[in-house]
Amino acid sequence: MLDNVTINQLRAFVAVCDQGSFSGAARELRRAQSAISHAIAALESAFDVALFERNARKATLTAAGRSLLPDARGVISRTEEMKMRAVSIAESGVPQVSISVDTYFPRAHLIECLRTLQADFPTVAINLRMTTMQGGERLVLDGTCALAVTITDVPELSTAAIERLHLCDAQMVTVCAPSHPLAAIAGPIPREEFGRHIQLVVTDNQPDADETQQGVAGERQWRVNDLGAKHDLLRGGLCWGHMPRHMVADDLANGTLVELRRRAWHMRPLTFMVSQRRGYAFSECETRLVELLGNPAKCPKDSGRKSAKSKK
Repeated sequence: MLDNVTINQLRAFVAVCDQGSFSGAARELRRAQSAISHAIAALESAFDVALFERNARKATLTAAGRSLLPDARGVISRTEEMKMRAVSIAESGVPQVSISVDTYFPRAHLIECLRTLQADFPTVAINLRMTTMQGGERLVLDGTCALAVTITDVPELSTAAIERLHLCDAQMVTVCAPSHPLAAIAGPIPREEFGRHIQLVVTDNQPDADETQQGVAGERQWRVNDLGAKHDLLRGGLCWGHMPRHMVADDLANGTLVELRRRAWHMRPLTFMVSQRRGYAFSECETRLVELLGNPAKCPKDSGRKSAKSKK
């Protein structure tokens, strides 16, 4: 009887558990509720066990259901991996790369990598999306992009569906304009003092954005969804904030921005990762691009304006 178990029945089983009801599973899978009920009944018949309590108002798992749920999730995950491998194997012809890149990633490095990739694969077609926070992995999950360059501190959207590989690091620096009150403070500044002034924070405007904010000093903050806008607002003297050093190197050199030293407040470098669906096999072109992106020392430093003037 187990030969009659289908992936759709397992998907229905998992959806009922995740949504807490047969009606919720029907909405999630975009199927009729009767179809969900039929799938569960067929699955129970094949397993010869009851998966849900029949006298409960909600979809309550039996002991057997709780035991079998991880197995159902595992089968679905492996099936998705197999599908992704099949898609990768079937792809041929013009090399294509669909990738989303976090806006904090060094832009000059990205451009040089794409220039090198184009030299190696003259007919390559690039679909590039610039994103923030969890935006890149959302594009991977919905199939818009095959790969996403993300920041490791940002929580994964789905650990069951997404896997990450280490790429490279980028140094962060805390800055403000010379006219800002914090610029007049000599020596390292305590976190409490930072908290008295408005901080600029980049967000992706999602409901869970607060959970993905890093290096926030206090409640006084303005939010922007564009790193370039944050850069301009900082130079305008309105707020203070953390920026990738490669993006503000010229500003620090010419005095448009000043670096603020932090006391007892450590900021780790940004660690970039490559996110992809589990089981996804890189094409030759994608493998080459990831190799290039992971070697920032081989590419020019991103200055944000005139690279000849940038310095650490």
